[in-house]
Amino acid sequence: MATLRLGPLLRYVDGSSATVWVEADRPRTAEVRCADGARGTARTFQVAGHHYALVPVTGLTPGTSTEYEVLLDGAPVWPPPDARPPGLPPSVIRTPDEDGVVRIVFGSCRWAAPPADEKDPAGPDALDTLAARLAADPAGERPDVLVLLGDQVYADETSDATRRWLATRRDLRKPPGSQVADYEEYTRLYHESWLDPQVRWLLSTVPSCMIFDDHDVVDDWNTSAAWLADMRATGWWRERLLSGLMSYWVHQHLGNLSPDELAADPLYAAVRRTPDGTDVLRAFAAQADVDPASVRWSYRRDFGRVRLLMVDSRAARVLDEERRAMLHAAGAAWLREQMPTGPDPCDHLLIGTSLPWLLPPMVHDAETWNALLCRGGRGARWARLGEKLRRAADLEHWAAFPESFAALAELIAEAGTGPGAPATVAVLSGDVHHAYIAEPSWPDRGPDARVVQLTCSPVHNSVPLSMRLGFRFGWSAPARALGRCLARHARAPRPPVRWRKTGGPWFGNQFMTLTLRGRSARLRLEQARAERGEGRGTALRTIVETDLA
Repeated sequence: MATLRLGPLLRYVDGSSATVWVEADRPRTAEVRCADGARGTARTFQVAGHHYALVPVTGLTPGTSTEYEVLLDGAPVWPPPDARPPGLPPSVIRTPDEDGVVRIVFGSCRWAAPPADEKDPAGPDALDTLAARLAADPAGERPDVLVLLGDQVYADETSDATRRWLATRRDLRKPPGSQVADYEEYTRLYHESWLDPQVRWLLSTVPSCMIFDDHDVVDDWNTSAAWLADMRATGWWRERLLSGLMSYWVHQHLGNLSPDELAADPLYAAVRRTPDGTDVLRAFAAQADVDPASVRWSYRRDFGRVRLLMVDSRAARVLDEERRAMLHAAGAAWLREQMPTGPDPCDHLLIGTSLPWLLPPMVHDAETWNALLCRGGRGARWARLGEKLRRAADLEHWAAFPESFAALAELIAEAGTGPGAPATVAVLSGDVHHAYIAEPSWPDRGPDARVVQLTCSPVHNSVPLSMRLGFRFGWSAPARALGRCLARHARAPRPPVRWRKTGGPWFGNQFMTLTLRGRSARLRLEQARAERGEGRGTALRTIVETDLA
């Protein structure tokens, strides 16, 4: 009997085509059949004993919604042939109108939810709760795309159930202990996260874009050259990194690409034309480790007149202290090339980067101070201290790459200025386990577009009290003064922009929704809350709703 092991995930969707990702139990032909007659097929490819397919569906009609089913070797496997999960309607592919409204839900940092009969230490899962709301009202407002900004899985913070499973494979007293070690263990994380019934249905019916952050590999991944040297000296790091990149390519990256991009991708073609693509994919990951500029994880998506640029702010780093940059030269050039140009390029520009560009001013100054110390600006002793502080306090956001911070400010100003400027330029980020809105200002005439930093996390994770207090303090006037003192000590130049918080900080399991209609933009932040009363479940509560343009 054919079995669907994981999925389906609805990934790319435009007016006439879509891609659906699945994992099968063995080599199969995967087929997607839509109720309106559109369909697509693909043969599975194999990686490390697992069998995957990304099925391109063509012949869709713009502005329509159609139910679909998945078959393996002609046998129906989705919806589940025995019974659809209770309360969950059929999965659909909904294509956008060319001039319609675009709704984008975004967030990051999601621990897999525990089984329903276990207490959830992180509180209600925002994705589970969103799925419940959509399922209860299939004809109601729904996202056009779900943008997941990193930490889709936690390779270094595994659940109790996963630790028990790991212990059946190897001795957890040896490194990397209860963290994942290889590709097979990564697949366990994706199964644990994406087989959650509500999340599985949500990902089957709402298109998604994804990018990794550090926990998809390990906490503070690529913090510094010294950090990387220490990791490479361990006996377990190489297998962990290669497995992390391989599993990310299979589970997340492929679905970010359009059917045309997939058809032109030489690695995808090479993996598919071999009986077992493991060695081909492993060689690719090894090359990406040695030469990060040889691969581009960043990508572009256009939703009508809305452009999303998803930027890799982890693997594309230059870590040499003298040339330290968030993006290597090829990555920076790609980002510049994708910026909208011309007299009427787009109504809204979104830049997705897992790490916030604008942080609380004290945190920004502390990271810049630390980066200049580590570069040797105050001598070798301060440089050694700076490296210790960098790792202990996670000082590795855009502010820790001062030249890259300034370059992004310049690029945003250019993209937001002129007669064809978009109405808004929004930097979408996560990582820091709270949400806020910040707005920059330039010392001279700023861009014509309204520019905002929209930070939102976690979707489902814990937020310790120390983090709440620290980030609240980080926005205060005394903290700003302390940050300026640190900047003066490192002889840091003033940043090219100033900024202020215009919303937040908000703490909880949450996501933001951008509703873009023509040149107007509206933002809503919602949190998952447990309803009072036994057995009443969870609900989404609107915390703030505001117009951006």
